[in-house]
Amino acid sequence: MHRLRTCAARLRPLTASQNAPSFSQQRTAVTPGALRTFQPFRCYAAPVAAEPFLNGTSSNYVEEMYYAWLENPKSVHKSWDIFFRNANAGAPPGSAYQSPPSVGVSLSGLSQAQALVGAQPNVEKLVEDHLAVQSLIRAYQVRGHHIAKLDPLGISCVNFDNAPLTIGSHQSGFYGLEEADLDKVFRLPTTTFIGGSEGALTLREIIRRLEMAYCQHIGVEFMFINDLQQCQWIREKFEKPGVMQFTLDEKRTLLARMVRSTRFEEFLQRKWSSEKRFGLEGCESLIPALKTIIDKSSENGVESVIMGMPHRGRLNVLANVIRKELDQIFCQFDSKLEAADEGSGDVKYHLGMYHRRINRVTDRHITLSLMANPSHLEAVDPVVQGKTKAEQFYCGDSDGKRVMSILLHGDAAFAGQGVVYETFHLSDLPSYTTHGTIHVVVNNQIGFTTDPRMARSSPYPTDVARVVNAPIFHVNADDPEAVMYVCNVAAEWRATFHKDVVVDLVSYRRNGHNEMDEPMFTQPLMYKQIKKQKPVLQKYAEKLIAEGAVSRQEYEEEIAKYDKICEEAYNRSKDEKILHIKHWLDSPWPGFFTLDGQPKSMSCPSTGLNEEVLSHIGQVASSVPVEDFTIHGGLTRILKGRATMVQNRSVDWALGEYMALGSLLKEGIHVRLSGQDVERGTFSHRHHVLHDQNVDKRTCIPMNYIDPNQAPYTVCNSSLSEYGVLGFELGFAMASPNALVLWEAQFGDFHNTAQCIIDQFISPGQAKWVRQNGIVLLLPHGMEGMGPEHSSARPERFLQMCNDDPDIFPIITEDFAVRQLYDCNWIVVNCSTPANYFHVLRRQILLPFRKPLIIFTPKSLLRHPEAKSRFDDMLPGTHFRRLIPEEGSASQNSAGVKRLIFCTGKVYYDLTKERKTRGLEDTVAISRIEQLSPFPFDLVKAEAEKYPQAQLLWCQEEHKNQGYYDYVKPRISRTFNNTRTIWYAGREPAAAPATGNKKAHLVELERFMDTAFNLDAFQNQS
Repeated sequence: MHRLRTCAARLRPLTASQNAPSFSQQRTAVTPGALRTFQPFRCYAAPVAAEPFLNGTSSNYVEEMYYAWLENPKSVHKSWDIFFRNANAGAPPGSAYQSPPSVGVSLSGLSQAQALVGAQPNVEKLVEDHLAVQSLIRAYQVRGHHIAKLDPLGISCVNFDNAPLTIGSHQSGFYGLEEADLDKVFRLPTTTFIGGSEGALTLREIIRRLEMAYCQHIGVEFMFINDLQQCQWIREKFEKPGVMQFTLDEKRTLLARMVRSTRFEEFLQRKWSSEKRFGLEGCESLIPALKTIIDKSSENGVESVIMGMPHRGRLNVLANVIRKELDQIFCQFDSKLEAADEGSGDVKYHLGMYHRRINRVTDRHITLSLMANPSHLEAVDPVVQGKTKAEQFYCGDSDGKRVMSILLHGDAAFAGQGVVYETFHLSDLPSYTTHGTIHVVVNNQIGFTTDPRMARSSPYPTDVARVVNAPIFHVNADDPEAVMYVCNVAAEWRATFHKDVVVDLVSYRRNGHNEMDEPMFTQPLMYKQIKKQKPVLQKYAEKLIAEGAVSRQEYEEEIAKYDKICEEAYNRSKDEKILHIKHWLDSPWPGFFTLDGQPKSMSCPSTGLNEEVLSHIGQVASSVPVEDFTIHGGLTRILKGRATMVQNRSVDWALGEYMALGSLLKEGIHVRLSGQDVERGTFSHRHHVLHDQNVDKRTCIPMNYIDPNQAPYTVCNSSLSEYGVLGFELGFAMASPNALVLWEAQFGDFHNTAQCIIDQFISPGQAKWVRQNGIVLLLPHGMEGMGPEHSSARPERFLQMCNDDPDIFPIITEDFAVRQLYDCNWIVVNCSTPANYFHVLRRQILLPFRKPLIIFTPKSLLRHPEAKSRFDDMLPGTHFRRLIPEEGSASQNSAGVKRLIFCTGKVYYDLTKERKTRGLEDTVAISRIEQLSPFPFDLVKAEAEKYPQAQLLWCQEEHKNQGYYDYVKPRISRTFNNTRTIWYAGREPAAAPATGNKKAHLVELERFMDTAFNLDAFQNQS
């Protein structure tokens, strides 16, 4: 009886709000009347008219009985027959029940469960007991993980409820079940597998098996999943008796993996005790966990695994999972080692690895890639997903059966960093899904020095995963066999359902945040317990020795064998004189950097196209290549306008983009454009996806109809995310250099919520990880009086991170323009013409290398009548123009020009309009710097020398402390050895990027236009 009271106290009745399964999702052939009557967690309690059961009974039991009754009313007990008849007639649940006759009860209508308990005259008691057992089983399934023995330290501070775990007045038993009921036999419902092949068990055995399934070293969260098949699959994996059995070979393999995981860390500690390495001590079972996932996935057909993880345990994963050469890892600890590769490099616990090898368990080839990651722990999550999606795309793996991702997390970061949530929400989106990711949380139960009680508001760090109905398997990391079993199930789940799953390794951190940190300052009681904790390898070895699975001698020989491997690698590492970061490359592009075995030349062919190609793409852009497809009337006018432009041999911004992307597709280059509202375009200019006005979800992408042999075009609206989606696209661009991957911000201002990806991956990526990337960022930019959040893409931030030196005038060579691009960390442009935009997109692919490209794109220029280009500017022999010089009358009268204005982007059109209004077209020259970085020193010099008598002025519409001024001023000055002054015209310094008042905006514009064209403005200034 004590056992029954204990489980009753620990597993209180479920409330109606807890994990109610969707009735309508369980069955579809339900009558409207039944749907109105049988509400979840109400219908099944009504026949016994017992209020305590309204919130605790299994709905599946009643639903099955109801459908049995629909087929044959005589197949259920008379009381249920009456109830269902009354309910179908519209009676409310409280009055639908009628007591059956108390005498002369026929036992022929009793269910098998009732017959097993005995034919008692009190039918209500029979139904009551049966439903109580259903509720008991369900309570364990829903809440068993709350009382599982998950914490190896036994000090978990998690509080799952704000109220005591009681059941009100029912302290004598669980839903009226008494001690006398423990040996009664109950038929088991179809929603449990604890009986195995047995259809009925005593209540005592039911409780014992439920405790074994849900309350030991594994805690399973899954009852929030609203798919019956998935819930049943999980129940079967954990409830079936004897499921967690391992062969002798499996146990010995597991022990060997634990030895490698543990002794690797101990070896590093002996050799480099004062070095940071962020070791795995306290969660050594992570290594066999990952190897188990990879083994099972390989068995299920996976050929490539892309992994991302924080720094803790990274060296161990590289050594014992990816199988990087140990001497290459050990030599990283040598402070005298010289760097052979370009760039600054990164610390050893941030670097990645790419390795193709044979999986010894399955004898199949498998490719493992561990992505390089900065200290921003979860930033790598969407990057991994993007690279995984790309690999699936390029190998035709539409179901994710050949390529998969594994993400490792820390508990504090998993709960605390928003990019985790953003990444989860990509998991089921058609253009972003990777068909299931296995998430492994190394749950230290602490974040640096922060207690979980201060680090999150949810009981578990993994609760964020519930948002996508991912099952969560908590496991005590000091039980390697439980870990191995859970990881096998996780890999099978992913292979079966192609959905995310979380493995929560509840462990501890034996040292501080790093090996030099003192954790006793802030967690004294926890670390007193940790010091007493026996290492998991020792515990598991003793268990196997006691079982007779291995002898002590075999165990010691396994340790000696691995220690010898480490010593030999250590001796070899001393011979390393030069560190090659390229050995740590996680995304190699074999064959891309060479041509016929030789390095590619530093040249770029013309980015122009034949007129026939331009016309053909223009015709596709102006048409609907699908029959019986009704488009919006406004779109009809837009397409007609495009057709007219093609006939007139001209293009606007949208058509120039169309021709650039379409031509690359025709040449076999995959193009992917992603971001918020990119299909139509935020400013309703692009319209790459057409929608049938009469048929829901029927769409057409004309760009996929350019050529029968073209590459596919992927254009996809993203979730309302910048951080996650930009990381995803960056990862996609890593997979192959032969693709143009573009991410467009809804407004350029919004890139700042993805600043981590820009700062940590895009700007320094090649310097840190010797990894080129050709991603393109399209950032709408321009001051149109739309307020401080819809004006500026913050060009000053991108320019500040450029690595070109303002104090050095470069040596101008024949290949200077391309060589400059090769030496820079990224390219920053602000195009003012559709033709230049067209060329820079094509140049991105035709270059012999890859660099990130930042493009400040326009808003008002999308429809500006003067922002158009001729076909002549896009024909063979034409190129991207880094600087567009003055081409008007001022260029014919260079000696008479009094002022040369340098500018970039949209302000050029404001300047030319004002110049014409003031009649200064012969005395003021205006030149556009289209490529800001790397800076076109040679062209700026040539342009300024053409006007020797002219004042040099930089004009921008941005505020003085923003925009381009601080970047261009020292470079223009250095071009002339500081002999010519560069003046400024633009808005005054300000804290906000723009005013929110339209009138104030126009006043500011008028003011700096006066400065730009007042030829006497700087005469008296030195």
